[in-house]
Amino acid sequence: MSAALPLPTRRQEDWRYADLAALEKLWPLPVAEVIDVGAGETYTRAIVQTGGGVTQLALNLAKGASASIHVLNGGGEYARVEISVDLAEGASFTLGAAQIAGGAATAEIVTNLRHNAPNATSKQVVRSVAGGHASASYLGKVYVAPGADGTDGGQSVRAMLLSRSATANARPELEIHADDVKCAHGCAIGELDANGLFYLAARGLPPEAAKALMLQAFVAEALDGADALQEQALALLEAAL
Repeated sequence: MSAALPLPTRRQEDWRYADLAALEKLWPLPVAEVIDVGAGETYTRAIVQTGGGVTQLALNLAKGASASIHVLNGGGEYARVEISVDLAEGASFTLGAAQIAGGAATAEIVTNLRHNAPNATSKQVVRSVAGGHASASYLGKVYVAPGADGTDGGQSVRAMLLSRSATANARPELEIHADDVKCAHGCAIGELDANGLFYLAARGLPPEAAKALMLQAFVAEALDGADALQEQALALLEAAL
């Protein structure tokens, strides 16, 4: 149990960018929630963490099972979501996650996916927005075990910085021990397009409204199919501006 564990240090890769002072206030963490998805079954869930805190979820996907998770993470001093997934043969996992941090907050999403058998698929789309002196981080590992041929794993990671004092960290990682696989990751960190803002301003939108509209479009891909989360994301974006 977490109560028996010491507070992490930044020497531990998954805690490299954590706000340890804020984490200490939450320590010890509750035991991670474990979900077993049976063969051929489907599991869907939305994780909304807009007041800070730490959420830990472990999924075990049996043969042919599928799981789809949407995450909205942000708000509070420290907000962290950890998801670990074990995929059996033919299992499928999809993650769409948006995290938004303003002020001096820290937001983190950490994923650990293990393709343990052939023909499993995983797709992760993560969008982060950081303003003020905030920090937004994504650390995600996809492990493909020996013999897990036919694996298809993808990570799409992008972050948007709203100020020069904000920071974004991204570590998409692939560890592959099988030959016949299709795995890829992409990562980009940038700022709002000045030409796009000018275009919207020329059509009468105030600067803050233009920024909010562009940011809403930025996180929309991650929250596709989760309309309620998109509305909550807009409120967080407006607070971060």
